[in-house]
Amino acid sequence: MADEIELKTAPADFRFPTTNQTRHCFTRYIEFHRCLAAKGEESNQCERFAKYYRSLCPGEWVERWNEQRENGTFPGPL
Repeated sequence: MADEIELKTAPADFRFPTTNQTRHCFTRYIEFHRCLAAKGEESNQCERFAKYYRSLCPGEWVERWNEQRENGTFPGPL
């Protein structure tokens, strides 16, 4: 008997009522990194935000944002 696979994505967020989820993706990415800064890298409390942005954001965007954060050129409010 095969195990069932449960697929989930980020829950609905009233701040993003339209079908264009670009802003939702970016906000979840920001929330994750703010959480890490506040609670530390070892904290598991931020993992939900990571799951949310990973399910919403294209991988290429995340790679570019990570590079920009490392280089100090990130356009967002971290």
